[in-house]
Amino acid sequence: MPAQESLGLMPRVWAVGALCLAVAEVLDSRFNPVAVRGEISGFTLAASGHCYFTLKDERGQLRCAMFKRAAQMLDFRPVDGELVEIRGRLGVYQPRGELQLVVENMRRAGQGAWFEQFLKLKAKLEAEGLFDAERKRPVKTMPRGIGVVTSLGAAALHDVATALQRRVPHIPVVLAPSLVQGPDAPANLAQALQQLGQQPGIDVILLVRGGGSMEDLWAFNDENLARVIVSSPVPIISGVGHETDFTMADFCADLRAPTPTAAAEMCALPQAELMAHLQMWGGAMQTLSHRQLDTQAQRLDRVQARLGRPSEVLSAEKIRLLRFQQSLSQAVRMRSQGCHNVLATLASGLSRGALQTPVTARERLQRAALRLELLDPQLVLQRGFAWLSDLDGQAVTSVAQTSQGQALQATLADGVVDLSVAAKRRI
Repeated sequence: MPAQESLGLMPRVWAVGALCLAVAEVLDSRFNPVAVRGEISGFTLAASGHCYFTLKDERGQLRCAMFKRAAQMLDFRPVDGELVEIRGRLGVYQPRGELQLVVENMRRAGQGAWFEQFLKLKAKLEAEGLFDAERKRPVKTMPRGIGVVTSLGAAALHDVATALQRRVPHIPVVLAPSLVQGPDAPANLAQALQQLGQQPGIDVILLVRGGGSMEDLWAFNDENLARVIVSSPVPIISGVGHETDFTMADFCADLRAPTPTAAAEMCALPQAELMAHLQMWGGAMQTLSHRQLDTQAQRLDRVQARLGRPSEVLSAEKIRLLRFQQSLSQAVRMRSQGCHNVLATLASGLSRGALQTPVTARERLQRAALRLELLDPQLVLQRGFAWLSDLDGQAVTSVAQTSQGQALQATLADGVVDLSVAAKRRI
């Protein structure tokens, strides 16, 4: 039996809450206010404006809470890995019985070891040009296939799969599972990226992981992994952590997304948007086609108006031919009248000298008058002959001047006949 019990000195039996309160009072009287120095880890800004994080060094860690009033007085934004000096009050968070430091003031105390290592590697890779925008490749908005590198048990995988199924269910997705945390994760991630980069049909790779502290995301700050990302034959989109988290993978990737879900949304246009584009372009093409057809129809109407109808052209040509016929008839009559006048003049002269002219001379004159009268074209036409000409009024005197199907005109004693050459032969 313990000595205390033998002497009747039993230990006090505490209620849990009372013991936590008593410990808090001892801490407050013994340590507070307290100043402590360490690195920030797991920094979280709640919607209420309160901040929660862990302050740690190589020998221990301490949970910290900084309420909104104190957080609003900061002149910088705390980040994981940053070395800070904190002033506050040490106590016990009774609902969980945890030691907690309530932060009243915070200031930078230089860079923590993790953060210093991060900045040193960042400066090295940036100087080599691994972060240059000119080096980065554009990401196709309509890839043939999408590769994903993440952990099989990660919530990021579920988020990415859900987003891709909703937006682009028609695009095949290939998963290369990998560790995303721990000492073996960098080599595992690099191997998965190289595997997908060699697979045909993959046009973009998503490198994703959920949020966490700087230590949790440290695998994505590996130098070899950064170089594998840069040398990948396929564009890579990084979606590591939350919007405020940055890793070397983010700087080296061809495109950086604030979250895994955002990475899935950035790798391809949604199916609905593609269909909307197709409908828009289809409507535009239909409008342009109708407009072009209307323009060509108007052009055809103008050409038809200039050419006129064939029947109208034929009527105009008939009128023109009739005028030529009238001119020809008039010319024949004038020629005949002239011949009659000449004959009359000669006859009058012969009459006056008939008494003095010998009979032989009178007969010779009569024969000449007869021959002259026989030359009258009208008399020739009255005997059944015709004057043949083409549509231009040129006389046709030889078979060689005609061709099969050619239109001709035959002038008779009392009018004009339109003809067409059906066949021709020489005699």
